[in-house]
Amino acid sequence: MADHEHGSMDIKVQEQTFASFMSFVTRTGIIILLLLVLMAIFIR
Repeated sequence: MADHEHGSMDIKVQEQTFASFMSFVTRTGIIILLLLVLMAIFIR
C-alpha cells in the first residue's frame, strides 16, 4: 500500500469546481427569488 501524507494532494481543480458550483447555485437562487417576487407583484 502506498504511503499517504495528509495535505499533499493538489486540490486546485476541486476548489475551482466547487467555486463554480457555488456561484451557479447563488445566481440560480437569486433568479428564482426575483421571479417569485415578480409573480407576486404582477399576477393577481
